[in-house]
Order: sequence, then C-alpha cells, then structure tokens
Amino acid sequence: MRRKFVAGNWKMHGNLVDNDALLTGILAGIGEVRAEVAVCVPFPYLAQAKAKLAGSKVAWGAQNLSQHAKGAYTGEVSALMLNDFECKYVIVGHSERRALYGESDAIVAEKYAAAQTAGLVPILCVGETLEEREAGITEQVVGRQLDAVLNKSGVISFANAVIAYEPVWAIGTGKTATPEQAQAVHAFIRAKIRALDAEVAEHLVIQYGGSVKASNAAELFAQPDIDGGLIGGASLNAEEFLAICRAA
Repeated sequence: MRRKFVAGNWKMHGNLVDNDALLTGILAGIGEVRAEVAVCVPFPYLAQAKAKLAGSKVAWGAQNLSQHAKGAYTGEVSALMLNDFECKYVIVGHSERRALYGESDAIVAEKYAAAQTAGLVPILCVGETLEEREAGITEQVVGRQLDAVLNKSGVISFANAVIAYEPVWAIGTGKTATPEQAQAVHAFIRAKIRALDAEVAEHLVIQYGGSVKASNAAELFAQPDIDGGLIGGASLNAEEFLAICRAA
C-alpha cells in the first residue's frame, strides 16, 4: 500500500513570530496523524523550521532551487545549500515558477536532477491551465511536462520523487477539480509511469494540489490514485492543515 503524504507550501508568507505559532500548533496535533507530513518554507526560514521540527514527525523542505551547483548566480540557492539545513524535500516546477519566472520544462528537468544529485526528494509539480483543459489537451500538457524529466533522469528516478498534480486553474482560486477530474489525471500519470516501470508506478506518491481544504480533502484522498496533497493557503492555518493531514 502506498504511503499518504501531505506537504504544506507556504509560498511567500510568514515571519518569525507567526511561523513559530504555526509550527507549534502543527506539532501539538501531529501525534494523531498517520500520514507523512512536511512543510516547504521560504528560504530565510529554513533554519527556524529545522530548529523547531528536528526530531518530530514533520519533515521540512524548500520551495525551489537552482539547477546549478554553485557559481555566479546572484540570488539563487543551490541544492547543497539546502542540504546544510537538512531539507528532505524541495518543490520543483510549481506552476507559479513556470508562469511568473519563465521556467521551461527543460529547466524544471534540470532542477529535478540537481535535487536528486544532492540527495533531496523533489516534489515535481505538473498541471494544465484552464485554456488547456477547455481545449481538451490536459493529458498532452501533463505528458509533455513528465517527458522532460523522464528523458533527462529516467523512470527509475521516480522511485525517489513525488509528483504533485496541480491544475493551474484551481490554485488559489477557490475552484477545485472534482474528485473524478483529479483522479482521471492521477490515473493517467500513474499509467504513463507504469508503461515504463510497473514497480516504480505502484509505489509512486502522486499528490493533488489546488484549493484543497479540510472540507474536501477526504473525498479527494479517497480516490485510488490520489496519495495526499500539496497544500497552499490552508497550510498556513494549523487546525486546517492538521484536519487535511488527518483526512489522508
């Protein structure tokens, strides 16, 4: 049976005082959660997350990384730097990085490879825009995003990775794919990996992300190919986040 995994993506939110209160709240209720849990925090707060969460059931990670190991890349953060803070996870290819910062499929594939080279577990985000869904090319888009990584790192790399399907039209909009819509894409992703390696596909954790809330989490997570969630806004409230984690 595949593990269930819920990760919080704080995006560009937080400060030292609020973070401490949020993490304290999560730790207070994490004992009753059976799923694996992580929080992906802004770079400046990785030290705080490490200090607060070390030895607990909650892992931590970053929201992005450079595809380069080191060099003259002002403002960038490398995988080796993330290792200094004992990150387990790093989000790669989030739709906001693709749309707002021009990260191509090729760049995302390089970042995924850089994360794994350094021993980090990438959470690879894939998903379609509303226009692409309405045009009926969801599988074509998601397939293309996966192919970039498969062609560079191979299917076996997914034995140490997580995929997060996030329909772009449902991120932060309040709209959520129906459980059936989400399941259909998750099943497509797993089938694509299964065609290359059945064992990897069977154990691959595929999260859903896109306005997941405590009120809809259980129905989404009950789908056969949905193995948890990558949670945005709801991860900033300890009780809401814990309720989602319990649903997994």
